[in-house]
Amino acid sequence: MRPATDDREVRAVGNRPSHPEAPSDGPLRIGVIVGSTRPGRRAPAVAHWTAQVAIQHLGEAVEVQVLDLARFALPLLDENVPAALGEYERPHTRRWAQAVGACDGFVFVTPEYNHSLPAALKNALDFVYAEWHNKAAGIVGYGVDGGVRAVEHLRQVLAELQVADVRTAVTLVLPEDFTGDGLSPRAFQAERVRRVADEVLTWSRALHSLRAR
Repeated sequence: MRPATDDREVRAVGNRPSHPEAPSDGPLRIGVIVGSTRPGRRAPAVAHWTAQVAIQHLGEAVEVQVLDLARFALPLLDENVPAALGEYERPHTRRWAQAVGACDGFVFVTPEYNHSLPAALKNALDFVYAEWHNKAAGIVGYGVDGGVRAVEHLRQVLAELQVADVRTAVTLVLPEDFTGDGLSPRAFQAERVRRVADEVLTWSRALHSLRAR
């Protein structure tokens, strides 16, 4: 079983190319992206719970890394040329591109803000481009309605970035899946995480040949 790591270790593990050439039957690296940077956010707890459930379910098939946007401290998009050109000038952009590029797939953890995803998450998605391509992603949303509108909006953005988002999503509801400031998911939510993990793994393997080109 490979433990979840956080972004403080990204420099040590982020030296893989943007399109990994690891064997398609070897362990895949899945990045669990913490999509909120708000003080007092619940996203880190949700992300680490998601990572642990996935690790326990998939075991040696994956390496899981939690990528916390708050630790990357990305400003509002400040590159001089479009991300599609891949000419990243800023050190923070290059660090983020390296972290994203090192992953074979993703699970996005997002709250719902005003029927959409957080601005910090959209900004992070816009910073890089090719590093997202031909990878699979699952989504874990949370909010008073389970974050469903954030999930659906995020799907639209991922489609443009050539990310194959899987059908199953996890929608954690406030307050049913939380206790005070803590996280207390109902039992069926862990099963949904396991389904998301299975689908992300399957699609990540299927897309391996495209990433290796």
